[in-house]
Amino acid sequence: KHLFILSSSSDFLFKFLVIGSAGTGKSCLLHQFIENKFKQDSNHTIGVEFGSKVVNVGGKTVKLQIWDTAGQERFRSVTRSYYRGAAGALLVYDITSRETYNALTNWLTDARTLASPNIVIILCGNKKDLDSDREVTFLEASRFAQENELMFLETSALTGENVEEAFLKCARTILNKIESGELDPERMGSGIQYGDASLRQLRQPRGAQAQSRQQCSC
Repeated sequence: KHLFILSSSSDFLFKFLVIGSAGTGKSCLLHQFIENKFKQDSNHTIGVEFGSKVVNVGGKTVKLQIWDTAGQERFRSVTRSYYRGAAGALLVYDITSRETYNALTNWLTDARTLASPNIVIILCGNKKDLDSDREVTFLEASRFAQENELMFLETSALTGENVEEAFLKCARTILNKIESGELDPERMGSGIQYGDASLRQLRQPRGAQAQSRQQCSC
Protein backbone atom coordinates (compact mmCIF):
# COMPACT_ATOMS: atom_id res chain seq x y z
CA LYS A 1 0.00 0.00 0.00
CA HIS A 2 1.28 3.47 -0.87
CA LEU A 3 0.19 6.54 1.04
CA PHE A 4 -1.01 9.43 -1.07
CA ILE A 5 0.01 12.70 0.56
CA LEU A 6 -1.95 15.60 -0.86
CA SER A 7 -1.19 19.26 -0.53
CA SER A 8 -4.27 20.99 0.83
CA SER A 9 -4.64 23.05 -2.33
CA SER A 10 -4.85 20.24 -4.91
CA ASP A 11 -8.12 19.38 -6.64
CA PHE A 12 -6.99 15.96 -7.87
CA LEU A 13 -4.23 13.40 -7.64
CA PHE A 14 -3.42 11.36 -10.77
CA LYS A 15 -1.20 8.29 -10.78
CA PHE A 16 1.08 8.23 -13.84
CA LEU A 17 3.49 5.66 -15.27
CA VAL A 18 6.52 6.16 -17.50
CA ILE A 19 6.99 2.96 -19.51
CA GLY A 20 9.07 1.74 -22.45
CA SER A 21 12.29 -0.10 -23.26
CA ALA A 22 15.58 0.44 -21.42
CA GLY A 23 17.70 3.35 -22.63
CA THR A 24 14.87 5.41 -24.10
CA GLY A 25 15.37 8.21 -21.55
CA LYS A 26 12.40 7.60 -19.24
CA SER A 27 14.21 8.68 -16.07
CA CYS A 28 15.64 11.71 -17.88
CA LEU A 29 12.13 12.74 -18.98
CA LEU A 30 10.86 12.49 -15.41
CA HIS A 31 13.90 14.38 -14.06
CA GLN A 32 13.53 17.12 -16.70
CA PHE A 33 9.82 17.48 -15.86
CA ILE A 34 10.34 17.70 -12.09
CA GLU A 35 13.73 19.47 -11.84
CA ASN A 36 13.68 21.35 -15.17
CA LYS A 37 17.16 20.09 -15.95
CA PHE A 38 18.87 17.21 -17.74
CA LYS A 39 20.08 14.27 -15.67
CA GLN A 40 23.70 13.81 -16.76
CA ASP A 41 24.70 10.63 -14.92
CA SER A 42 21.67 8.47 -15.65
CA ASN A 43 22.09 4.73 -15.10
CA HIS A 44 19.45 2.12 -15.92
CA THR A 45 16.61 2.24 -13.43
CA ILE A 46 16.52 -0.72 -11.07
CA GLY A 47 12.91 -1.56 -10.28
CA VAL A 48 10.90 1.63 -9.93
CA GLU A 49 11.67 5.28 -9.17
CA PHE A 50 9.17 7.86 -8.04
CA GLY A 51 8.57 11.57 -8.46
CA SER A 52 5.70 13.98 -7.96
CA LYS A 53 4.78 17.47 -9.09
CA VAL A 54 1.78 19.76 -8.70
CA VAL A 55 0.62 21.28 -11.99
CA ASN A 56 -2.15 23.59 -13.11
CA VAL A 57 -4.44 21.99 -15.68
CA GLY A 58 -7.44 23.87 -17.03
CA GLY A 59 -7.76 25.96 -13.88
CA LYS A 60 -7.52 22.89 -11.62
CA THR A 61 -4.56 22.01 -9.41
CA VAL A 62 -3.46 18.44 -10.04
CA LYS A 63 -0.79 16.49 -8.19
CA LEU A 64 0.90 14.03 -10.54
CA GLN A 65 2.34 11.01 -8.78
CA ILE A 66 4.72 9.47 -11.32
CA TRP A 67 6.23 5.99 -11.26
CA ASP A 68 9.24 5.60 -13.54
CA THR A 69 9.60 1.90 -14.35
CA ALA A 70 12.66 -0.12 -15.33
CA GLY A 71 12.73 -0.98 -19.01
CA GLN A 72 14.95 -4.03 -18.67
CA GLU A 73 13.21 -7.37 -19.12
CA ARG A 74 14.58 -8.80 -15.85
CA PHE A 75 12.60 -6.20 -13.88
CA ARG A 76 9.37 -6.74 -15.79
CA SER A 77 7.69 -8.76 -13.00
CA VAL A 78 8.56 -6.07 -10.43
CA THR A 79 7.41 -3.15 -12.54
CA ARG A 80 4.15 -4.80 -13.60
CA SER A 81 2.83 -4.60 -10.04
CA TYR A 82 2.98 -0.78 -10.29
CA TYR A 83 0.63 -0.66 -13.28
CA ARG A 84 -2.45 -1.23 -11.16
CA GLY A 85 -4.62 1.83 -10.80
CA ALA A 86 -2.70 4.15 -13.13
CA ALA A 87 -4.75 6.92 -14.76
CA GLY A 88 -2.15 7.95 -17.32
CA ALA A 89 1.09 6.83 -18.92
CA LEU A 90 3.93 8.14 -21.03
CA LEU A 91 4.88 5.36 -23.44
CA VAL A 92 8.45 6.15 -24.48
CA TYR A 93 10.62 5.03 -27.39
CA ASP A 94 13.88 6.43 -28.74
CA ILE A 95 13.59 7.96 -32.24
CA THR A 96 17.17 6.76 -32.96
CA SER A 97 16.34 3.13 -32.10
CA ARG A 98 14.04 1.06 -34.29
CA GLU A 99 14.26 -1.72 -31.67
CA THR A 100 12.61 0.42 -28.94
CA TYR A 101 9.88 1.44 -31.41
CA ASN A 102 9.18 -2.20 -32.34
CA ALA A 103 8.70 -3.05 -28.65
CA LEU A 104 5.87 -0.51 -28.22
CA THR A 105 3.06 -2.98 -28.93
CA ASN A 106 4.14 -5.16 -25.97
CA TRP A 107 4.33 -2.18 -23.60
CA LEU A 108 0.94 -0.99 -24.79
CA THR A 109 -0.64 -4.39 -24.18
CA ASP A 110 0.83 -4.46 -20.67
CA ALA A 111 -0.52 -1.01 -19.87
CA ARG A 112 -4.03 -1.70 -21.09
CA THR A 113 -4.34 -5.14 -19.52
CA LEU A 114 -2.52 -4.51 -16.22
CA ALA A 115 -3.46 -0.89 -15.51
CA SER A 116 -6.86 -0.32 -17.11
CA PRO A 117 -8.38 -0.42 -20.60
CA ASN A 118 -9.25 3.27 -19.99
CA ILE A 119 -5.69 4.36 -19.20
CA VAL A 120 -4.83 7.60 -21.03
CA ILE A 121 -1.57 7.12 -22.91
CA ILE A 122 0.67 9.57 -24.71
CA LEU A 123 3.33 8.17 -27.02
CA CYS A 124 6.66 10.00 -26.65
CA GLY A 125 9.35 9.74 -29.30
CA ASN A 126 12.27 10.82 -27.12
CA LYS A 127 15.75 12.09 -28.11
CA LYS A 128 14.33 14.54 -30.66
CA ASP A 129 17.63 16.43 -30.34
CA LEU A 130 19.39 13.51 -32.12
CA ASP A 131 17.48 14.04 -35.37
CA SER A 132 20.48 13.20 -37.56
CA ASP A 133 20.55 9.65 -36.07
CA ARG A 134 16.81 9.13 -36.49
CA GLU A 135 15.58 5.60 -37.33
CA VAL A 136 11.83 6.21 -36.86
CA THR A 137 10.03 8.94 -38.81
CA PHE A 138 7.51 11.28 -37.20
CA LEU A 139 4.89 10.17 -39.73
CA GLU A 140 5.32 6.46 -39.02
CA ALA A 141 5.00 6.94 -35.24
CA SER A 142 2.11 9.31 -35.76
CA ARG A 143 0.24 6.62 -37.71
CA PHE A 144 0.98 4.04 -34.99
CA ALA A 145 -0.42 6.46 -32.39
CA GLN A 146 -3.55 7.06 -34.46
CA GLU A 147 -4.19 3.35 -35.02
CA ASN A 148 -3.85 2.67 -31.29
CA GLU A 149 -5.77 5.75 -30.11
CA LEU A 150 -2.77 7.37 -28.45
CA MET A 151 -1.76 10.99 -28.30
CA PHE A 152 1.71 11.60 -29.71
CA LEU A 153 4.60 14.03 -29.23
CA GLU A 154 8.30 13.94 -29.96
CA THR A 155 10.26 15.02 -26.89
CA SER A 156 13.80 15.82 -25.83
CA ALA A 157 14.78 15.20 -22.22
CA LEU A 158 18.05 16.99 -23.05
CA THR A 159 16.59 20.31 -24.27
CA GLY A 160 13.28 19.96 -22.42
CA GLU A 161 11.28 20.28 -25.64
CA ASN A 162 7.69 19.01 -25.22
CA VAL A 163 8.51 17.31 -21.90
CA GLU A 164 6.14 19.34 -19.74
CA GLU A 165 3.63 19.37 -22.58
CA ALA A 166 3.55 15.54 -22.65
CA PHE A 167 2.62 15.29 -18.96
CA LEU A 168 0.16 18.20 -19.19
CA LYS A 169 -1.51 16.88 -22.35
CA CYS A 170 -2.08 13.53 -20.67
CA ALA A 171 -3.39 15.18 -17.47
CA ARG A 172 -5.67 17.49 -19.49
CA THR A 173 -7.24 14.50 -21.28
CA ILE A 174 -7.87 12.71 -17.96
CA LEU A 175 -9.46 15.87 -16.55
CA ASN A 176 -11.70 16.22 -19.64
CA LYS A 177 -12.79 12.59 -19.22
CA ILE A 178 -13.64 13.19 -15.56
CA GLU A 179 -15.67 16.28 -16.48
CA SER A 180 -17.52 14.42 -19.27
CA GLY A 181 -18.28 11.52 -16.90
CA GLU A 182 -16.22 9.04 -18.94
CA LEU A 183 -13.86 8.50 -15.99
CA ASP A 184 -15.11 8.11 -12.42
CA PRO A 185 -12.60 9.04 -9.69
CA GLU A 186 -14.77 7.13 -7.20
CA ARG A 187 -14.15 3.84 -9.03
CA MET A 188 -11.56 1.60 -7.41
CA GLY A 189 -8.31 1.51 -9.34
CA SER A 190 -9.08 4.60 -11.44
CA GLY A 191 -5.70 6.09 -10.49
CA ILE A 192 -7.51 9.31 -9.61
CA GLN A 193 -8.23 10.74 -6.20
CA TYR A 194 -10.00 13.89 -5.16
CA GLY A 195 -7.77 16.41 -3.45
CA ASP A 196 -8.82 18.45 -0.44
CA ALA A 197 -10.03 21.38 -2.53
CA SER A 198 -12.35 19.14 -4.58
CA LEU A 199 -13.66 17.37 -1.49
CA ARG A 200 -14.63 20.71 -0.01
CA GLN A 201 -16.57 21.57 -3.17
CA LEU A 202 -18.19 18.14 -3.29
CA ARG A 203 -19.49 18.45 0.22
CA GLN A 204 -21.35 21.64 -0.68
CA PRO A 205 -24.04 22.48 -1.34
CA ARG A 206 -25.73 19.63 0.51
CA GLY A 207 -29.11 20.17 -1.17
CA ALA A 208 -27.70 19.79 -4.66
CA GLN A 209 -26.00 16.54 -3.71
CA ALA A 210 -29.12 15.09 -2.13
CA GLN A 211 -31.08 16.02 -5.23
CA SER A 212 -28.66 14.27 -7.55
CA ARG A 213 -28.82 11.16 -5.37
CA GLN A 214 -32.61 11.03 -5.73
CA GLN A 215 -32.33 11.22 -9.51
CA CYS A 216 -29.84 8.38 -9.53
CA SER A 217 -31.37 4.96 -10.07
CA CYS A 218 -28.35 3.06 -8.73
